[in-house]
Amino acid sequence: MRRRVVSLCLLLIDSVIVAIVPFIALYLRFEGTVDKRYLDLVFGYSPEIVLIRLVTFYLFGLYQRLWRYASIHELLGIVFAVTISSCIIGVYMYSTGANLPRSISIISWLLVIVLVGASRLCIRILHFIRQTKRAKTTNTVIVGAGDAGAMIAREIYHRYCDTKKLIGFIDDDTYKQNQMLFGAKVLGNCQEIKRIAVEYKVNEIIIAIPSIGGAQLREIVQGCKQTGCAVKIVPGIYELIDGKITVQQLRDVDLEDLLRREPVKLDLKQIAGYLTGKRVLVTGAGGSIGSELCRQIAKLSPSEIVLLGKGENSIYEIDRELREKYSGLKLEPVIADVRDNNRINDIFTRLKPEVVFHAAAHKHVPLMEAQPEEAVRNNVFGTKTVAEAADKAGTGIFIMISTDKAVNPTSVMGATKRVAELVIQNMNRVSSTRFAAVRFGNVLGSRGSVVPLFKKQIAKGGPITITHPDMKRYFMTIPEATQLVLQAGALANGGEVFVLDMGEPVKIVDMASDLIELSGLEPGKDIEIKFTGLRPGEKLFEELLTAEEGTTSTKHEKIYVANLKAVDMQQFQLGLGYLRAALHSEEIIFNLTTLVPTYLHSRERNCVGNTKKANFDVKGELNGVPVQHQAEQIYAS
Repeated sequence: MRRRVVSLCLLLIDSVIVAIVPFIALYLRFEGTVDKRYLDLVFGYSPEIVLIRLVTFYLFGLYQRLWRYASIHELLGIVFAVTISSCIIGVYMYSTGANLPRSISIISWLLVIVLVGASRLCIRILHFIRQTKRAKTTNTVIVGAGDAGAMIAREIYHRYCDTKKLIGFIDDDTYKQNQMLFGAKVLGNCQEIKRIAVEYKVNEIIIAIPSIGGAQLREIVQGCKQTGCAVKIVPGIYELIDGKITVQQLRDVDLEDLLRREPVKLDLKQIAGYLTGKRVLVTGAGGSIGSELCRQIAKLSPSEIVLLGKGENSIYEIDRELREKYSGLKLEPVIADVRDNNRINDIFTRLKPEVVFHAAAHKHVPLMEAQPEEAVRNNVFGTKTVAEAADKAGTGIFIMISTDKAVNPTSVMGATKRVAELVIQNMNRVSSTRFAAVRFGNVLGSRGSVVPLFKKQIAKGGPITITHPDMKRYFMTIPEATQLVLQAGALANGGEVFVLDMGEPVKIVDMASDLIELSGLEPGKDIEIKFTGLRPGEKLFEELLTAEEGTTSTKHEKIYVANLKAVDMQQFQLGLGYLRAALHSEEIIFNLTTLVPTYLHSRERNCVGNTKKANFDVKGELNGVPVQHQAEQIYAS
């Protein structure tokens, strides 16, 4: 009812405006001295002019808009409606022989736009004044007077003027100092955050610099924490899907923000060249890396994405998410175990994927130490099964996700991933498919990351448990890692093990301290940090390369190719045969050390019980039995 009353009032106001504007135009055109015949002519055409204007306004929806939230879009609607109606009026008057100076039409056009626009602006001003008096607003300062800051400021003015009051901006750019943006001044630089917060009674600080690096962001956050204000941040550049930023996307500062690095520069044309219009299959599609790969791939318009995974709930979630965001994208959710040879071959034969990203793997180090059988079955032979199926199906590109734990491994998980890399490299020798692996370190936010564990421990009041005070790890955000994986796929010629630039390693104890402080607590005082000792298979420092390997640069500044030594393919196949035949944990570990000489396990190297060391002698025999024959028997089974 209220909306109808407002629309009726606007209709009456517009009627008055469009009726008197032609007379005002006449007086302006003739400087107050108007010939009576012109006045009579305009008066005679007034009903038609009013009718044409109002009907056009109605058709352009000028009476179905919420003018309290008016913006440039609504102003353009007024301009288009007035322009169209002016053209219709001009044609009508010309066809009926009306002889008015052409300048009258131009003056009338401009006056109607100004007066009708002013009437709508008054509605917005009245709404703003009423809401400001009614509600208690939050005094807000935006750090960053760039594009992101402008988007947030615009949102505050258009949608949140009743709850937030924009006090001003903070920016280090000297050119922007004291300049105005959306009616708010740039008040100073980041070193003056505390002064500005006190002087202007700021309640909330919004950091609006998506591309800022972690070190600089850490300094800004430290300054903000001294003010006692609520601190919000816009998403990082990796989190923004379309580059648009809204107030709803604002969130608390998190650990991932403090570790931000320079944005990845992607060659989207090169990536789209091998993904757009292609059938893409992702194994482990419900996992942290696999699901993010699916999200990134979906942006590049593949013809189909096959979401393959063992966990039905996680596959259901990513399938539903992608269907909501990309309604026109063909999706094929598949529940399957990569170790099931018949099932995987059936899937590849039926769906014939052109590109495969193999992200399915067991990654939890302590769990795999206790159950090496599962690590081998999944990480080694699951990879082998998927790779062979891809070869048979004629897949063009196959990219496996590896880990920095494959370098000089001290864990079963790391050793199995190194063997998986060798599987991929050897498959590349005999297949027309381009096989490659991508090796990188830990990713923040993944299911196996320490960050969720630390957050739970903080929520319980501590302590935070860390295995060693000197523990360091390489870290990367999930979006950054997956984008580089896609870029590596575009660079793959076959047989490479790509290594991502992980930046500098981060001390785990520093991460824990940052998380405690971000929670508004003090490390050591409010939350204790407790050191528990290294777990089986853990290293103090992870490596991306061995000392002997080295790297070769690629066309991308953050992607390198590891210079790995070639292995004897026949001997490697025999070693895989013995690994598959191993029945006990000791046998499995021993065979892993045979396949990966740099593998240093905490258990004894020599097997126990009736297991004997596998010797690849010159006769190719093992315990008097030809190993080639034994391997063939193993694979036949």
